[in-house]
Amino acid sequence: MKQQANLIRAGQVIEHEGQRWTVLKQQIITPGKGGAFIQVEMRNLKTGNKTNERWRTADTVERLTTEDRDFTYSYTDGENLVLMDPETFEQFMVPAAILGDSAPFLQDNMAVIVALVEGDPVGITLPPQVTLEVVEADPVVKGQTASSSYKPAKLSNGVKTLVPPFIEAGERIVVRTEDGSYVERAKG
Repeated sequence: MKQQANLIRAGQVIEHEGQRWTVLKQQIITPGKGGAFIQVEMRNLKTGNKTNERWRTADTVERLTTEDRDFTYSYTDGENLVLMDPETFEQFMVPAAILGDSAPFLQDNMAVIVALVEGDPVGITLPPQVTLEVVEADPVVKGQTASSSYKPAKLSNGVKTLVPPFIEAGERIVVRTEDGSYVERAKG
């Protein structure tokens, strides 16, 4: 279906120059002189190539309808993720590349949502937060104020993030899957 370019959002799938693209980022830019335009960073679903495209906000683009289905992550088999349909227990292969930057946060038996266009997987949505263990945490620097004294830490999945000074190595914390940022100490 056609939609105005200024309504493009991250996660949508659009058709451009005969190819299917998934939108990674979008930004509306209003220069001092001239009309506003939208700059879109997107990834080609077949080749995995990234590109930036600009449209005037009044332009129209072809948005593809996606169907969201729930799956459970089983294991990784080379370049593919093996997912299981929780209702029929059928296995479903999805290229690991469509996870993008959120790949390290995928955990065994995690419930994920796969976006499909005409039966082809175009994107995977992980739960918004995951619980991970801190494997390395820098010591607290004395004299820093409590308000902004976050310190670097390395998580059990290899991702580096910033944590409050009271978090030590060996503790479990909750982090956001979209950017790996600290949310809270894990309960229980």
